[in-house]
Amino acid sequence: MPQKPTTCVYLGAKLASYGFGNNHPFGPQRHQAFEKAFRAQKLDQKVAILKPVSTEKNIIQLFHHRDYIEKVIRQSETGKGYLDTGDTPAFKGVFESASYVAGSVINAVDHLLNNDYQHAFIPIAGLHHARRNSAAGFCVFNDCGIAIEYLKSKNITPILYVDIDAHHGDGVYYAFEDDPELIFADIHESGEYLYPGTGSQKETGLASAEGLKLNIPMEPGADDHDFYNAWNQLEKFLKKFRPQFILFQCGVDSIAGDPITHLQYSPRAHAYATRSLMNIASRYCDGKLLVMGGGGYNHQNIAQGWTAVVRELAG
Repeated sequence: MPQKPTTCVYLGAKLASYGFGNNHPFGPQRHQAFEKAFRAQKLDQKVAILKPVSTEKNIIQLFHHRDYIEKVIRQSETGKGYLDTGDTPAFKGVFESASYVAGSVINAVDHLLNNDYQHAFIPIAGLHHARRNSAAGFCVFNDCGIAIEYLKSKNITPILYVDIDAHHGDGVYYAFEDDPELIFADIHESGEYLYPGTGSQKETGLASAEGLKLNIPMEPGADDHDFYNAWNQLEKFLKKFRPQFILFQCGVDSIAGDPITHLQYSPRAHAYATRSLMNIASRYCDGKLLVMGGGGYNHQNIAQGWTAVVRELAG
C-alpha cells in the first residue's frame, strides 16, 4: 500500500483568479508557471493536491477591520478604483478571489493541526503587505495575519513567521510588533532601495515583544553566499524559541532576474531555507510548516523557486 503523502499543495482556478490582469506583474500566469513546472517534474505524484477553499467574513475579520472588508465587497461588485492609495486595483470578484487565498491558508492550518499532513504549500498566498484597515502592495487580505490570529484563537502559541520575500513583510510586522506570541524573522532587500521602505535591523519589537522580532536588510546584488550568512544569523535567533507552528513566506522575487527587485539569489537559497525550517518544525512542532508562495514576477523564477521548495517539502 503506497505511503500517504506528508505534504499537500493547493492548486486551482480559484487561486489563479487572484491577480490584476494579464498585463500586471501579479497576473494569473504566475499560478500557471508554477503548475506547469510542478507537473513536469512529477511533483504531483509525491504530494496530495487539494482544491482552493474559500472562507467566511468572520475569519477574515480576525485580522481585518469590518469597514475595510465591506469596502472590498463594494468595490468587488463594481471592479473600479483602488483598494489602497494606488498600488492595488479593485477588479470584479476581487473579494471572492482574496477569500479563496485566505481560505486555502486557513484550510491548510486545519489540516496541519489535525495531523492530516506535516507540510502545506499554497502558491498564491503570503500577501504580507495588507494592513488591518487597508490593501497595500498587490495584497488585498493578509492571509499571513489571518492565519496568525486564527492560530492564536486556538491557543497555538508561540507562532514563528519567517519571510524571505525581497520586500519586507510590513503588514505582518506592524500588526504584531508588540505581540509576544509571534516570533518574526525577515530577510529582505533594504528599504533604502525597495518598497515598502521598512524593516530596519533596529526594528526588534515593542513592549513585551522587544527582542522577539528580527529584521535583516540585504544590499542590492546580495547573492546566495550573502543569504546563507544571513540565514545563519536567523537560525541563531530562532534557537531561543520553541514554536508550536511555523509559517514561511518564501517569495521568489529575491531570485536573480526579477523585474522589480535587485537581489541575486538562486532557487538553492529557497531550498536551503525550507530544509532548515523543516528541521526546526520536526524538532518543536511535529513538523507543522505552512509555506506561502509570496511574491515573484519572473515566471521562470516562479517555476524554479517554488518547485525547489515543494521538492524539499515532499522529501
